[in-house]
Amino acid sequence: MVTGSRKKIIRWEESMKGPLVGIVMGSDSDLSIMQEAAKILDDFNIPYDITISSAHRSPNLTASYAKNAAKKGFEVIIAGAGGAAHLAGVIASKTTLPVIGVPIDSSSLRGLDSLLSTVQMPSGIPVATMALGKTGAKNAAILAIQILSLKYPELKKKLDRFKKLLATETAKKAKKLK
Repeated sequence: MVTGSRKKIIRWEESMKGPLVGIVMGSDSDLSIMQEAAKILDDFNIPYDITISSAHRSPNLTASYAKNAAKKGFEVIIAGAGGAAHLAGVIASKTTLPVIGVPIDSSSLRGLDSLLSTVQMPSGIPVATMALGKTGAKNAAILAIQILSLKYPELKKKLDRFKKLLATETAKKAKKLK
């Protein structure tokens, strides 16, 4: 028989009071892309908030979102936009949180405009820019998790398992070819 008090083990996810990652997109047409980031965050049990705010159609809302992100508990922001794609840059100009941009290939230029608008930030306003589309959204979530893992060591363990799984899957595919 065990006597004495038992300390309740609290998982790091249970200690979160709100979302750690903000996912924002310029339009609802971007949702199918940005949901890929949400899926990765779900797989890692990372709480997030997802919303729509346009740097051009709702600039005051976008500025307010960025200015209040840290107060909401966000530690990283993922911003996806197509066309002129200034969303990530506008957000980065209004916060000191890390901002990860996802260019979306939604225009007749097949995303080149989005990519260039997101990646060509002036000195002092950094935006980590991912690949176009769904791959970029997935990588944005993984980069957000890597950033968070600096503060939350439990995430590093999950990332290590994730990377090992990627290697195992690749080895299986290579073996299948032989």
